[in-house]
Amino acid sequence: MTLGRAPNAEDSCLKNHQQPPAGESLSTLPTFIDSSDQEKGGSFVSKREANSDGRDSGPESDTIQDLSDSPDDVGAKCENGLARQPSAATTVIDFPEGGLQGWLVVFGSFCAMISVFGLINSAAVFESYFSTHQLVNHSASEIGWIFSLYLFIVFFVGIQVGPIFDRHGARLLVAVGSLLVVLSLMLLSLSKTYYQIMLTYSVLGGLGGALLNCPAYGSITHFFHVRRGLATGVATISGGIGGIVFPIMLRYTLPSIGFPWSCRILGFIMLGLAVPANLFIKTRLKPKISHDGPKISSLLPDFSGFRDLRYAFSAIGIFFMEWGLFMPLTYIVSYAAAHGQDATESYLLLSYLNAGSVLGRVLPGLFADRIGRFNVVIITISLCVVLVLAMWLPAAMSKSVLIGYAVLFGFASGSNLGLVPVCLGQLCDARQFGRYYSTAMMVASFGTLSSVPIGGALLEMGSSETGWRAVIIFSGLSYFIALACYTSARVLAVGFNPRVKF
Repeated sequence: MTLGRAPNAEDSCLKNHQQPPAGESLSTLPTFIDSSDQEKGGSFVSKREANSDGRDSGPESDTIQDLSDSPDDVGAKCENGLARQPSAATTVIDFPEGGLQGWLVVFGSFCAMISVFGLINSAAVFESYFSTHQLVNHSASEIGWIFSLYLFIVFFVGIQVGPIFDRHGARLLVAVGSLLVVLSLMLLSLSKTYYQIMLTYSVLGGLGGALLNCPAYGSITHFFHVRRGLATGVATISGGIGGIVFPIMLRYTLPSIGFPWSCRILGFIMLGLAVPANLFIKTRLKPKISHDGPKISSLLPDFSGFRDLRYAFSAIGIFFMEWGLFMPLTYIVSYAAAHGQDATESYLLLSYLNAGSVLGRVLPGLFADRIGRFNVVIITISLCVVLVLAMWLPAAMSKSVLIGYAVLFGFASGSNLGLVPVCLGQLCDARQFGRYYSTAMMVASFGTLSSVPIGGALLEMGSSETGWRAVIIFSGLSYFIALACYTSARVLAVGFNPRVKF
């Protein structure tokens, strides 16, 4: 028989993998088994799938052809709450997979993500500076709320930004988000008290980041499918680059020109990055509308995806991944300073971590497009568990071990962050990516909200060394739970066979 290839591979919740062109022999595929060949309760296109009228599609063959479903299937929902295979009536979606326009979109997303994740990846510098200057009389847990609230707003507000992006595009969202990010840094330069820093850095900056985050990821899904892992990885290295450049810059500017002008310089950098972000981030696909026409509910958050346990486990996994990630990301500078290293020199640890993150966002993306996105993210989360418990926990006063941990952890955690949106994207239609991504990140926002304050509270347990040990173990256990969630999602989708591409 002939194995069907959907007109739009993204219209199937589970069409996550690279399909060969029509007519290409299946013998040329990688050694990993294509997940579409697995008969998992009819969720995948199987080798014996019937046509829409119930007849078998014919004798087996090694070629791939288009499916032809009845128009009645359009907009249907499968048991797990996500979209079924598209029908022949669905407009065929061709993804450019590159070209000048596609890569300019990636570049625009790159610039927007620096404004969001470049600052997030520099949080340890601000945490260390605040704790010894403006907020010296505040506890570590209180200071931690500043960064947690910022991340919470970025991800929680996105639950409304996603549907707006799907419905109306990126232009207005990116423009307003860029303005808020620049304004937050300019006002932060004037902030001296706890509530002022909370309002400028956390609230205003978080709102700006929320408006930029979803369009930056979502626009890539409109131009890439087969090469989406690579394209997303290229865009997300911006967070690593920002995390390298900003700590090094602040290492010199904070002692020399002070905190106010350091923030203003960051603000001007964000203003310059806003230009290509606003010029190049755009959408290409029209909103997915039912036969009854557009409905106001299409602008509202959609929780129906949680009926699919694969999506639910993935979203919960992000929650625990955030718990594990922001312990080292926020406290590694303070950890080094507490273990005998110069506070200013400790800023470089964050640059080492983000340098590893740059490679971690690109190389795993290349492999993920070939052997499966969930497969690769499970490997890299496993690596995070090992690195936290086997390197950071016993590091103590060893500068070389800390540097090695920072680089390797940056590589592993960077790949997690780069592949999470790609994994979610293979569970939904590309035209509904904003809705599903923002809903999952809303769940993750509660992890970011509580992660750093939990770390601060753990640091206040007993002696200093006991507190640091508790923080590290908490991070490792959080990653272990995230690993269990993503492994469960994969098993539910394709079973236990590790050679299946998913």
